Order: sequence, then structure tokens, then C-alpha cells
Amino acid sequence: MLSIGPAWQTLYQYRLNYVLEIGVSYCDVVREGIGEQHRLYHDTEYGFPLATDAELFGRLILEINQAGLSWTTILNKKDNFHRAYAGYDIDRIARFNDRDRARLMADAGIIRNRLKIEAAIENARRVREMRDTHGSFANWLDRHHPLDRAEWVKLFKKTFRFTGGEIVNEFLISTGYLAGAHDADCPVFKKVKKLKPAWMRVTKGTPLPE
Repeated sequence: MLSIGPAWQTLYQYRLNYVLEIGVSYCDVVREGIGEQHRLYHDTEYGFPLATDAELFGRLILEINQAGLSWTTILNKKDNFHRAYAGYDIDRIARFNDRDRARLMADAGIIRNRLKIEAAIENARRVREMRDTHGSFANWLDRHHPLDRAEWVKLFKKTFRFTGGEIVNEFLISTGYLAGAHDADCPVFKKVKKLKPAWMRVTKGTPLPE
């Protein structure tokens, strides 16, 4: 049985996938009871492939907004983000104007950071442009998979706003493009594996051996 007090819980509120030197993982901490919002995210979302561009873009918005804050804060505001950002409808977000910017800056239910709000709007416009070249955000990701972390970060920085290394790394782990969301002995790992996330493909269309 692990002994995980408030100090450990605080650490895990900041980076979900970070494994401490003593070998305590996010899966370990969730099992010890870091909080119901973390358990739900760990058990039903973290590392699971996402089917739609709206879901992918919504996750990117959340990861960008987590920068400098705790993931607990983002999980507590997750429903508010979905509402404030038009259900993550990329076309609608891309059309946000000064009135929408003012509305978001006044919304205490989300993170009121002008740079992060501007990044969401501009990134929506860039995803719209991807449709002309790749058909969708998901296709763009699949087209570039597999890349290593450094290559992904370089690509995201070239393509999007406000996408530093930790944001990109966590976005890709949380959506199944990079491995590491769950320990191999975590029951959720088996559920995720059945969904064949992108990290299981060594090359496009080639699954890892069982």
C-alpha cells in the first residue's frame, strides 16, 4: 500500500504522466484516492483515442489552458470550457470576434488568460486550413504518425500557437499518439489497448505484435 499524502497529491495535480524517481505513477496515485475527478479522467479518458476533431481540439484547448496551473483546476472547469468554447465546434471558434473574446475574458468558469484565448481562436483557424490539405485534424495527426516527442513538439510549434513541449507531450499521450498514459498492470491499460491507439502502430497501418 502506498503512502501518498497531500504533498504527493499536489505534485500529481500538475503533470499527469510524470513518473517520479521513486516510481509512483499517475495510476498509483489515482488508486490511492487523489480525487473523484482524477479517477473519472484516468478511467474513461486518459490515453483513450478520440474519434472526432471536436474532441481532439477540445483536449488541445484544455492542455493549453493547464500550462502553469494544476490539472485539478482544469478538470473542475472542464464542463465550463466545453460550454464557453461552443462545444469545441472548430468552425464556430474560428469565427470568434472581439465580443467573444470579451465574453471569455469575463467568464470566471474558465481560465481568463488572453494569450490562451487567442491561441484557441487562432488554432481553430489553422485546423480549418488543415481540412484543405488533410481533410481533418485527425488525418493530419495520422499523416505525421509516428514521430518521436522532439519531432512532434517541433511540428506543433511550427503549426500552432502556445504549444510548448509539455503541452504537446501531454496532448499526445492523453489522445493515444504517444505511449505512457497507464502502467502495464493498470486495468485501464487493457481497455485502452483494445481500442488500438496510434502508439501501438510502429508504422502507419502496422500494429505492434501481441
